[in-house]
Amino acid sequence: MKIGKYEIKHPIIQGGMGVGISWDQLAGNVSKEGALGVISSVGTGYYRNKSENVNVVMRKDKPKDALNFYSRDSFFEIVANARKICGDAPLACNILHACNDYGRMVKDACEAGINIIITGAGLPTNMPEFTKDFPDVALVPIVSSARALKLICKKWKKYNRVPDAIIVEGPLSGGHQGFKYEDCFKEEFQLENIVGPVIEEAKNWGEDIPIIAAGGVWDKNDIDKFQAMGCTGVQMATRFIGTFECDAHPNLKNVLLNAKSEDIKLGKSPVGLPARSVRTNLQFSMANNTAPKVQCISNCVAPCNRGVEAKAVGYCIADRLGAAYNGDLDTGLFFSGANGYKVNKIITVKELITKLTQGE
Repeated sequence: MKIGKYEIKHPIIQGGMGVGISWDQLAGNVSKEGALGVISSVGTGYYRNKSENVNVVMRKDKPKDALNFYSRDSFFEIVANARKICGDAPLACNILHACNDYGRMVKDACEAGINIIITGAGLPTNMPEFTKDFPDVALVPIVSSARALKLICKKWKKYNRVPDAIIVEGPLSGGHQGFKYEDCFKEEFQLENIVGPVIEEAKNWGEDIPIIAAGGVWDKNDIDKFQAMGCTGVQMATRFIGTFECDAHPNLKNVLLNAKSEDIKLGKSPVGLPARSVRTNLQFSMANNTAPKVQCISNCVAPCNRGVEAKAVGYCIADRLGAAYNGDLDTGLFFSGANGYKVNKIITVKELITKLTQGE
């Protein structure tokens, strides 16, 4: 699989998962094993292995404001530590378009030596604006429809850029969805039915733009199915949580290990999109009004409007993902794809890549 100037041995992208699920250990080892490791830029202020020369301002044990929640210094250390594992292998970063400080974070990723930048959670119509000084950095938007892709490509024309690859994400993924709540359950919006139109739209903008299928992809059979439909490869995230190298807290991994299919539900999010997670104590505490008070210390995403939307839905997403990273089972928010309940044991990244490329 080739994305921009970068050759990736296996047609597999490990989806970016924040806060702290895919950082240096997971992304570094995925790239080392020949797939594409993806560092999440979300919540780097929580990074627990930072050196003494990294200063992150905290308030009530939470990174203060976007500048610290998206800590540049911590991010650089994460990238450097991942590079110690994977060497010169291609390494990617996922940056949500909804983030406050999006442009600054894209520039940070370029300066840190990231090869490929992936952006979803909104339409990254201005993505190339921040990479003009780094022409070798490949740009990959995440879309949920051919219409979204067309809009992005039209906007990118003024930068003389087209996407180096396109990730098409269906409504079975973990975390935020690119669909209205009710549309997530409609047949017409399932991944199998949105891939084809995106492939056709992509042909209007360039020859052989790689199309990557994402959202509910689980095993080699799924990979083969989407490649037969014309996709170059797949992106999968949740399954990588079930690896020893995954940066997530052991408690977070155990939440998935113990989850049943009916525990994984779509819910509301301060980002304004439905989000899929494992129902744990947080959801029950929200229902009986005992959930932690929303204070908006980190000011993480623009659509939340400085905590207004968080108060409306009943939780702060930055704080609750941070709690999950710290292993807090009482107040943590545990994102998962619809198939997360299938994680039944922890294996190495090397074993997982072997299963995905050679079959179970």
